[in-house]
Amino acid sequence: MKNQASAVIDFDKAGGVIPVITQDYASHRVLMLAYMNRAAFEETVRTGHACYFSRSRNRLWRKGEESGNFQRVREIRLDCDEDTLLLIVDQCGDGAACHVGYLSDFFRKLDDDEWKVVDQRIVDPAKYGPSYGHHPAKKPAE
Repeated sequence: MKNQASAVIDFDKAGGVIPVITQDYASHRVLMLAYMNRAAFEETVRTGHACYFSRSRNRLWRKGEESGNFQRVREIRLDCDEDTLLLIVDQCGDGAACHVGYLSDFFRKLDDDEWKVVDQRIVDPAKYGPSYGHHPAKKPAE
């Protein structure tokens, strides 16, 4: 049986997944952009913790399952086209939403045609072991 809320969302438009913008509840900072399929959305609603669909792993990705940096969902909003979500969350654990150790995935800013790191890394991802992350971490230019 389909969840009533998930029936409204247009998962079919982009092949079964929708983009999800995740924002920090306290700071209002955008933490990340990820994707959900219907199963991830329904798990998120059921558990109150963010669950995404990993396109690279082709499976559900329970945020924090490897690092402990899970996201407690405070609010879920649906856009006017019914094909994009905004999750407003408490970023828990070490506070890093980014798998390379930053609060936000958006820690670089374009400055004179060059990407500059503008945030401080809050945790060394090596702490979580060599298999952590969805691909080998590239060191950002600091």
